[in-house]
Amino acid sequence: MHFARVLRRAGLPIGPGKVIVALEALKLVSIARRDDVYWTLHSVLVDRHSQSDMFRLAFDRFWQRQQDRPDDNPLSILDQGPDHGRGDQSKPIPRRLADAFSPLASPEVGEQKEESAAPSDAVASWSADERLRHQDFETMSSDEQAEAAKLMARLRLPIPDVATRRHRVSRSGRRIDMRATLRAMVRSGGAVTLARKAPRRRHPPLVVLCDISGSMATYSRMFLRFLHALTNDRDRVHVFLFGTRLSNVTRELAHRDPDLALARVGRAVEDWGGGTRIGHTIEAFNRRWSRRVLGQGAVVVLITDGLDRDGGEGLAAEMERLHKSCRRLIWLNPLLRYAAFEPKSAGVRVMLPHVDEFRPAHNLDSLTALVVALSNRLDAGTTRQFTIANAKLS
Repeated sequence: MHFARVLRRAGLPIGPGKVIVALEALKLVSIARRDDVYWTLHSVLVDRHSQSDMFRLAFDRFWQRQQDRPDDNPLSILDQGPDHGRGDQSKPIPRRLADAFSPLASPEVGEQKEESAAPSDAVASWSADERLRHQDFETMSSDEQAEAAKLMARLRLPIPDVATRRHRVSRSGRRIDMRATLRAMVRSGGAVTLARKAPRRRHPPLVVLCDISGSMATYSRMFLRFLHALTNDRDRVHVFLFGTRLSNVTRELAHRDPDLALARVGRAVEDWGGGTRIGHTIEAFNRRWSRRVLGQGAVVVLITDGLDRDGGEGLAAEMERLHKSCRRLIWLNPLLRYAAFEPKSAGVRVMLPHVDEFRPAHNLDSLTALVVALSNRLDAGTTRQFTIANAKLS
């Protein structure tokens, strides 16, 4: 029951019914064999493949080997057989799972504490959420960043659908569907009923280029939480990270568990916290990836402060090509949090003429404003919308 409670705190949907079934299932296997216990609980408590990694880490940490347990621990009777590659005890576990292993109080004490604290927690959480929405990511503590990440995971990008070249059957369509009309004539014996068709509408692809250099370290960690939620919420989302090189982390972020997904991203990317070569990395994107992911009117979101180590060398031509390859190019810059911001950097001055929107991205409110901006229809064309005075941009 304690093990099921750990899994529940870690995010697995485990109710009392599953716990009862797991207890009954353990009566049918040898309790002294670690493998039997592992796979019996796995078959009952795990519903999806994405939950297997979290279950494996929790099982290895909860039932450690006998030499790591006190002699009086009743759980030490489990077999010390091979671990079957299920991980090393010394490997770090996700933070969500580490929080789930906090001291387990008895159910009665936990329930009493939750009941007594419910009214005050409701008011406190509302005020904390309001404060976190306006607070800069860079000034947040680790606990505040964790709370902000939870709020960020609820955000969605409702990008409106756009008309594609393919058509579908529609009674109000403007074009006549000759194939459907002829098929109907054959079935009816010659009666003419004109079938019509209209362009099929679909959400355009969303491509995100996020800067992970040293000056963007705090913001990039928070944005990755937001990008993980986007990747798991909608299809055709492509995420690229860049510093001194370009890395495609779309597959790594596709894992449903945010902690495991970010751990995979950390292993896949090698240039965290280094310099920034914006022109070089955008050139690599235009050459290797643009034709693969920028089709069907893709929307590109560029997240960077514009501080280029190369001083904007070759950046103008690559930004122009990127801008012409997509339907809409949105630049999110954390430096816009300053009211006196001016584009003095060479990279910023080169990039500004080639973006459709220039927006801040330093707190939850700025990301919410981005969601509202992307809710507008994309078929009507786009105009540049700068969030700072034009005099400062000239």
